[in-house]
Amino acid sequence: MTPVMQARDIRRHYAVGGGLFSPKGLVKAVDGVSFSLAAGQTLAVVGESGCGKSTLARVATLLEPSTSGELLIDGQKATDHAQLSVQMVFQNPYGSLNPRKTVGAILQEPLVINKRGDRPAREAAARAMMARVGLRADHFDRYPHMFSGGQRQRIAIARALMLNPKVVVADEPVSALDVSIQAQVLNLLMDLQDEFQLAYLFISHDLGVVRHIARDVLVMYLGRPVEFGPKEAVFARPLHPYTRVLLAATPSVDPRHRHAKVVITGELPSPLNPPPGCAFASRCPFVQPRCVAERPEPRALDGREVACHFAETIG
Repeated sequence: MTPVMQARDIRRHYAVGGGLFSPKGLVKAVDGVSFSLAAGQTLAVVGESGCGKSTLARVATLLEPSTSGELLIDGQKATDHAQLSVQMVFQNPYGSLNPRKTVGAILQEPLVINKRGDRPAREAAARAMMARVGLRADHFDRYPHMFSGGQRQRIAIARALMLNPKVVVADEPVSALDVSIQAQVLNLLMDLQDEFQLAYLFISHDLGVVRHIARDVLVMYLGRPVEFGPKEAVFARPLHPYTRVLLAATPSVDPRHRHAKVVITGELPSPLNPPPGCAFASRCPFVQPRCVAERPEPRALDGREVACHFAETIG
């Protein structure tokens, strides 16, 4: 199956600070991420706050340029025009919608900007998309503040689909919603994926949500991938200590989905001064001298890629 999006060793670095007597620092927010995403599939990117998930999302949607590496869409190097093939659904459905515009105007705006169709055609397309995401016809002339959080996220999803994208980047799309509404929005995303054969890059810190929607899982820590593979393999037998920590911290009522508790100590290293070896070494319960001295590179193991010197023993 031909990938609709490929990332090859993507890096996004930021120069920060600096003054009269101090040099600038360098934050490696994303530092060497590669993945391949096919139509109709979902790749979930997971990790704690500060791991680089949202930065990767902005690079994937061309909202920010990569410092190095290559992003391909349909096998071609991504350009500004390719941005039309990649759309984003943001975490906060109210903050991402213009409060001064009606739902109808919000949905038609992408078509107006890209000069697609005349006014009747744009209105018809907006009304059709509203129906697909479960909004009523009388919502067309209402404003965002008149809707619940779940309805606003449906509006945001509808807007993202107006240009018929091939890839949708969803950055924590249900984390701001009540638990009772999250499942409805996730089911809607999966229904739309089946209907339009959409590829999802799904950013999340909630592994319970990831278990529900993802096909593959990319675990990041301090800007680097530490484990990447099929959801079933990663959830059933995590090979990286950090993945084990994340899964152990995820509550589940199903005993089959529970993992042994893994205790970690220490603080997240400073992104301005990362350690020379494994970034997780200072918190890892399985740390060895080699981990402190030598940074592990991703390698193939048990149907996935894992960046750990001792993954065989840990797994």
